[in-house]
Amino acid sequence: MSPTRSITRRNAGHRHGPITRLISPGDEGELTKPFVFLDYVEAPAGAGPRFGFHPHSGIATLTFPLTFDVEHEASNGQVDAVQRGGVEWVLAGGGIWHRGRATSTEPLAGFQLWFSMPPSHELATPYTRFIQPEAVPRVGPVKVLLGSHAGHTSPIDSPLHANCLWVQISAGDTWVYTPEPGFDVAWVFAQSGTLSVSGAHLVRELAVFEEGPGALHFHAETDCAFLFGAAAKHPHDLVLGSHSVHTHPDALAQGVRRIMEIGETLHKGRV
Repeated sequence: MSPTRSITRRNAGHRHGPITRLISPGDEGELTKPFVFLDYVEAPAGAGPRFGFHPHSGIATLTFPLTFDVEHEASNGQVDAVQRGGVEWVLAGGGIWHRGRATSTEPLAGFQLWFSMPPSHELATPYTRFIQPEAVPRVGPVKVLLGSHAGHTSPIDSPLHANCLWVQISAGDTWVYTPEPGFDVAWVFAQSGTLSVSGAHLVRELAVFEEGPGALHFHAETDCAFLFGAAAKHPHDLVLGSHSVHTHPDALAQGVRRIMEIGETLHKGRV
């Protein structure tokens, strides 16, 4: 492998209203798994997406609201809130329905990721965790949304060998990421500014790097903010349903049955 990890895929995503889809399980997700889905949300105040109750199984979701507060309700009756700059974590496991809404009036910017779970957790009991901004670890220019970096660890208890970091660096600065042993997957989304890495200049673009252990050098041509992910590659096939990602058809069938049962209960108004 060359000393500099090359970029194997690069795109600006597909925008539908306020949502720009950057990773999906059927395309970049095969290269970036366990990161199998990434949406960037950007909208004027009051114009953000509105999601009613919808189901998931087999995955975990991480929501990172940059500029707005979120209220979240799960089908088990749990209602929580996370402030801007915090993290919402939902392990869907064997099946959950949930919905969220922005509760502040500022323009919206934020991210949602889906993670494919290992067999040990794809049918686990669902749970949610909300990390307020002051509890999200920060080290230098980095906020540790998931995993660990430079001795700082996210409070989210996850079975994944994965890091998800929010990085802000000033014009002229360089940030170097050296992967942990076994972390061979890496990607970045340049949310603002012009970011130089592996010979490319990224502006509002996703870049997926070649697999391998090499360090990555991110240089800010202007003030930059970017979302970065690195992980040990998920070794299983992605078995896809309408709202689910599993490792095996039998697990998918179990997840679909469970979310249908929950949906029937919601429809009858008992939750």
